[in-house]
Amino acid sequence: MFDTMIPTLEAYYASKPEPYQSCLLALKDIILRTNAGICHERKFQIPFFTYKGKKLGYLWLNGKKLMVGFCWDKSLQEVIPNVKPKDKYESIRIDPNADIPIDIILG
Repeated sequence: MFDTMIPTLEAYYASKPEPYQSCLLALKDIILRTNAGICHERKFQIPFFTYKGKKLGYLWLNGKKLMVGFCWDKSLQEVIPNVKPKDKYESIRIDPNADIPIDIILG
């Protein structure tokens, strides 16, 4: 009973309407095929990707805005005295009715 209460990644994708669902699944496959070390999990209620424990990126559908976010993990940043490093995020909007910009995502 407890397992059914935990939202799964499959449930996340299945809950999205077309064409967003197909686009999200294609993006997931593109990211996971890039490197066998990439892990796929649900974090912050959205699909999140990590590599060797470091934040890599995420997929996010907010209303009709489909975004692919990329993370720059603070543990990879140069240490500057008296400055607390923060994770940095950049995202691009994806049109689910157009070709996926694979060169940008893999770049």
